[in-house]
Amino acid sequence: MKKSDSGERKEGVSPSQLIDARIDELRDWRGEMLARVRALIKQAEPEVVEEWKWRGVPVWERSGIICTGETYKSAVKLTFAKGASLQDPSGLFNSSLEGNTRRAIDFHEGDEIDEEALKALIRAAAGLNSSAKAAGSRKKSSG
Repeated sequence: MKKSDSGERKEGVSPSQLIDARIDELRDWRGEMLARVRALIKQAEPEVVEEWKWRGVPVWERSGIICTGETYKSAVKLTFAKGASLQDPSGLFNSSLEGNTRRAIDFHEGDEIDEEALKALIRAAAGLNSSAKAAGSRKKSSG
C-alpha cells in the first residue's frame, strides 16, 4: 500500500470514527455542541448515514444530504442542504438566510438547543430528500 506524502494512511477509518476524532480534538464547548447535535440527528433519523467530505466536514445523509456540521472559532454551524425548502416554525435558522437553497443554524457557546424543534427539522429534511428521490425515480420509470 502506498503511503500519502505525510506518511499517514487513513484507510479503514470510518466517517463515524473521523467525526468522533473531530469531537475529541476540539476539547472545548464546540466539541460538546457537535456531539449534542450529532446525537439529536441520530435520534431524529436513526437510519442516518454519517459521511466525511470536503477535507473534514461531518455530513449526515439519508437519500441525500440532510445537513453538515462545520466548526468555526465562535460557532458550530449546522447547514441544511435544502433548508430553504423546509418549514421552520420555531425559527431555528439564523444563518445563510439569503441563499435560494441552503439554510443554517449557528450555535454559539452557551446556546440552548430546542431539541424537539431541531429533531423536527431533521426529520423534515430527510423526508424532503426521500420525496425528491421518489419523484425522480417515478419520472425515470414513466419515460
